[in-house]
Amino acid sequence: MKSVTVVGGGTVGLAVAWTVARRGSTVTVVDPRPGSGASWVAGGMIAPYSEAWPGEDELYRLGVESLGLWEGFARELQAFADGPLITARGAVHLAVDDGDAAELETVAAAVADPALFGPLRPSAALRSVPGAAPRIRAAAHAPQEIAVDNRLVHGALLAACRAAGVSFREETVHATDLDDLTGDAVILCAGADSATLAPELGIRPVKGEVVRLRRGPTCLPPPTVTVRARVRGRQVYVVPRADGVVVGATQYENDRDVAVRIGPVVELLDDAFTVLPFLREYELIEVNAGLRPTTTGNAPVIAHLGGRLFGATGHGRNGLLLAPVTGRRAADMVLRQEVQAWN
Repeated sequence: MKSVTVVGGGTVGLAVAWTVARRGSTVTVVDPRPGSGASWVAGGMIAPYSEAWPGEDELYRLGVESLGLWEGFARELQAFADGPLITARGAVHLAVDDGDAAELETVAAAVADPALFGPLRPSAALRSVPGAAPRIRAAAHAPQEIAVDNRLVHGALLAACRAAGVSFREETVHATDLDDLTGDAVILCAGADSATLAPELGIRPVKGEVVRLRRGPTCLPPPTVTVRARVRGRQVYVVPRADGVVVGATQYENDRDVAVRIGPVVELLDDAFTVLPFLREYELIEVNAGLRPTTTGNAPVIAHLGGRLFGATGHGRNGLLLAPVTGRRAADMVLRQEVQAWN
């Protein structure tokens, strides 16, 4: 039996820890505040087709594989959750001008299968999203995608890990500490902190802000699908929750600053209101910022880094999407059931 230390208690780190523990290893997760980083701020879209882009073939293949694992992953986790993990099925894309419509065509070309991501008549899109603004230039849909409640997923993973015997140490790990960590293997799943723990991986923090809105008693209900839009070249998404929606997300290069900036947030909400005007009546309950651990090619690092050290980090905006496949591949890699490096 191997003993494994996982550095990082976000969604990816816990998915890795849970998978490794269920294969018979003794696992310890080291994190001062599990789930306090990007896992807490995420929108929760499980969306490999909507996120497809030319030149990102490796990320696309990994995302499609992980989407195929998500139903079973969610079903097993649901027993540990405080509410339904899946909040929406299907995604509808709306574009308000010709430039935005052209971007939808670029995504469709990257997917190359209209059954997975394909055009939708604007009239059909408006029927799928009651309350949407009628000024829609083009639309598309990704019927197989889902959305999950990121915070419930993380809480369920914490409970599932504890049930599987995973232990937790609420400590901060510095680069100089990695060699001193115990275990036959150490897996780096530290999100944006991976940039300082392993600079050679080339991971950088990319800031993103999201807004949470709560439905009032006289408001239209949240959409039943994830709504993604391109408004004057900017992307915005609205993801249903039990009591409202998550609106996201800004994206810009950043060092370590997680202060919310009002200008980008105002633009984000303005874009959301352009597409779903009824959201103006919702209650503002949270505005948060997080740092996405991003690589140059946007694909994560799932690789043997030398000695006892392995990496499962650098997931950028796709941490939730890739959690199940990262857990499986990291466990295969570390336990040597399969040796396969991704970077």
